[in-house]
Amino acid sequence: MAKRRKFTDQFKAKVALEALRGDKTIQEIAARHQVHPNQVSTWKRQAVEGMADVFARGGKPEGPTEAEVKELHAKIGRLAIENDFLSQGLK
Repeated sequence: MAKRRKFTDQFKAKVALEALRGDKTIQEIAARHQVHPNQVSTWKRQAVEGMADVFARGGKPEGPTEAEVKELHAKIGRLAIENDFLSQGLK
């Protein structure tokens, strides 16, 4: 069985934008990027539906970015280790 492929947000946006332009058919775009035509249509629909949100919040993404989340997880890990170390010293 084939593994599922994961596509980056940038790739999805690029394909959806190409589909929105209307220069090529969905099938041509799908063949060019080696994805299923249904996937191109889904990304195009998601782009159209999400477009209002971009303007509603001034183009700024909601919530923390992926890099911020990773940084916070690392900090939580360091603090947990320090907390364990210090609590052992009190015993």
